[in-house]
Amino acid sequence: MAFELVDIAQEYDKLVQVLRKHKPDAIVHFAEQRAAPYSMKSPTTKRYTVDNNINATHNLLCALVESDVNAHVVHLGTMGVYGYGWTGTAPIPEGYLEVKIDTPAGEVRREILHPANAGSVYHMTKTLDQLMFAFYAKNDELRITDLHQGIVWGTQTPQTVRDEKLINRFDYDGDYGTVLNRFLMEAAIGYPLTVYGKGGQTRAFIHIRDTVRCIELAIQNPPAKGEKPVIFNQVTETHRVKDLAELVARIAKAKIDYLPNPRVEAEQNELVVENRNFISLGLEPTTLIQGLLEEVQSIAKKYVTRIDQSMIPPHSTWRTQKPPSNPIKSLKRQSKKTLQRPAKKSAGTKSKVSI
Repeated sequence: MAFELVDIAQEYDKLVQVLRKHKPDAIVHFAEQRAAPYSMKSPTTKRYTVDNNINATHNLLCALVESDVNAHVVHLGTMGVYGYGWTGTAPIPEGYLEVKIDTPAGEVRREILHPANAGSVYHMTKTLDQLMFAFYAKNDELRITDLHQGIVWGTQTPQTVRDEKLINRFDYDGDYGTVLNRFLMEAAIGYPLTVYGKGGQTRAFIHIRDTVRCIELAIQNPPAKGEKPVIFNQVTETHRVKDLAELVARIAKAKIDYLPNPRVEAEQNELVVENRNFISLGLEPTTLIQGLLEEVQSIAKKYVTRIDQSMIPPHSTWRTQKPPSNPIKSLKRQSKKTLQRPAKKSAGTKSKVSI
């Protein structure tokens, strides 16, 4: 096993050299700025997200062609490329949609990428990734699998449980934290669970051990040379944010606060997602009910003294113009009394519970 440090968004020539040297059979592409809130934080973070994510993906595809390496690319995408709330109760297919087009010669059927509806600059870059994959698969016969992943929860896989030093990140802050991690952390310290808006947003979820298993299954089942990119919806279940908060609150005996939403999104939405491909390949999902209590007790509570409460309120907003009432200031005002509660924390901890 070898390690090569390469900024694939900026060091194209070095990337080509690495590919020629190692000639990989498969490449798992995680090299992108991964947070929607961070991508909306400022003009600087918006530009960085586009520059890094688009350059990284395109450089990788172009380098594979130049180096003549026939590697299978497995890319971690997002369910957010589909958008939320505009498809109603229609099931979201795995990447492609069959459409009918009326022409003078009669009806023509085509299979196209599902229409994109990005909700942030981060999600926009993932929709552009799809177009690059489609082009390079068609033009240069690259073999590509795009995983449209839901919100990841949990910290442990069968490998990491072997030693405490291997435990994964537990992000809970406003930029990189995910909603369930935030709820679990808040419950562990007696902080009210923070639901933005009315909590009617429905989102797709997947446990981290299922994420790892899905990547393994994707690598083991590559598309043939010349095929269009394979797209998997990498999710196992969907939940409304409000229902999720109530579930955690019941388990942890926590309270819930409903706060102004810093995002521009529908107050509530339906989300029906097809995930038959991974299920047919043998994925056995870990559900929230099965694993939730374990996460609360073994992770969030165990490392409660490392939590920095000042990182809980969001520091990014989707609104480009100042609204009648500032949602961020309002959130901070509503959280002020709670933030003044004494809590132990270790020096240097900012956005994660690091082990």
